[in-house]
Amino acid sequence: MSTEKTALSKSLSGVHLWGIAVGLVISGEYFGWSFGWASAGTLGFLVTTLFVAAMYVTFIFSFTELTTAIPHAGGPFAYSYRAFGPTGGFVAGFATLIEFVFAPPAIALAIGAYVNVQFPALDPKTVAVGAYILFMGLNIAGVGIAATFELFVTILAVFELLVFMGVVAPGFQWSNFTTNGWAGESTFTIGSIGGIFAAIPFAIWFFLAIEGAAMAAEEVKEPKKIVPRAYIAGILTLVFLAFGTMIFAGGVGDWTALSNINDPLPQAMKTVVGDSSGWFHMLVWIGILGLVASFHGIIMGYSRQIFALSRAGFLPGVLSTVHPTRKTPHWAIITGGVIGIAAIFSDNLITINGTTLTGNIVTMSVFGAIVMYIMSMLSLFKLRQSEPNLERPYIAPLYPIFPAIALVTGIVCLVAMIYYNFIVFGLFVGLFAIGFAYYAATGHLRAGAEGDLLLGTK
Repeated sequence: MSTEKTALSKSLSGVHLWGIAVGLVISGEYFGWSFGWASAGTLGFLVTTLFVAAMYVTFIFSFTELTTAIPHAGGPFAYSYRAFGPTGGFVAGFATLIEFVFAPPAIALAIGAYVNVQFPALDPKTVAVGAYILFMGLNIAGVGIAATFELFVTILAVFELLVFMGVVAPGFQWSNFTTNGWAGESTFTIGSIGGIFAAIPFAIWFFLAIEGAAMAAEEVKEPKKIVPRAYIAGILTLVFLAFGTMIFAGGVGDWTALSNINDPLPQAMKTVVGDSSGWFHMLVWIGILGLVASFHGIIMGYSRQIFALSRAGFLPGVLSTVHPTRKTPHWAIITGGVIGIAAIFSDNLITINGTTLTGNIVTMSVFGAIVMYIMSMLSLFKLRQSEPNLERPYIAPLYPIFPAIALVTGIVCLVAMIYYNFIVFGLFVGLFAIGFAYYAATGHLRAGAEGDLLLGTK
């Protein structure tokens, strides 16, 4: 396998990487999180979000050490491979693949819901498929073009969230936010604890996929300098937007009306300004751009994960082929898109216990993310022991406290999610079993894979 065939273009700046890090996530501010209100209430979900935000802040400050030491398109796959060998690489890589392949169909359905607000005659699923076709094409066109577009729509999406907070502020009342805020009860009870834990997947959705910027590290001009700045600025941006969006949306009226829909922000704004206001229509249109930022960015993320797994022999070699002129992994982009489109039309397979298709796709994606977070923190501890002389341009602050907090909170999230989403977890395990069977049967692919010094394999 020639190096030229699998070489990615280095063309990304620090601002590009911030745009990717925030853009990957920012759709989580526009939809998905409000499903957590149905489980925990507004106050209960606020507690859940504080817990999850603590996990993400400590995780990102720790994860950045790995990203700068091993700037590899596989991201967590590469770190776990280096720490624990091929099996560890498989676990982290396949978990990341599930996270990044299942997140886009949920976002695509939300794009369809937002477009349907403006054009009720358009079927949301048709719009979702159209979004896949359009943004797979943009990603194939070139990473520089894709990243510049990502930065543009991310800036617009951040601006629109600030506008949302400002426009609804006159209608905000703290009493609206706190009414029956503990899992539908007016006061905290023992039962509220269950709701707080059940809502974990939807609090994670606020921040899910920021780690995907690591998969672009191989395409950054100066990763050792740029990655820490982009990651830290990105997580701080997202924490502010998550809490601001949630609190303002919940305080403008009856929050229960927003707890099981794909477009909570337009509906919250409509309560304040009415559905004929220009502000309302602007939010819908720029809200679509926010969803597009994440959708587009996660397509970039899943394609790099598929590319890296293929290059290392964990997936068929054709998936690490890059376009001869665009230098983008076009077959990886197309393959992930086909799986995502199939998920959009899998209502009968994924709708479980009355939970919406979007809610269950979100949960499946979050299972992949949590397993990957745990593997990444274990890799950080292992590499500190096994490779003390590895060049680390950025050192995790307060080591071992920060990575330990991220690891423990990640394990708590995983246990709680299994308890409250056992059937989805069963599907997750089933996918892992299929993946492991393929892994066990294809050792010859890894034996003949391209040498990769960053993995320490050859």
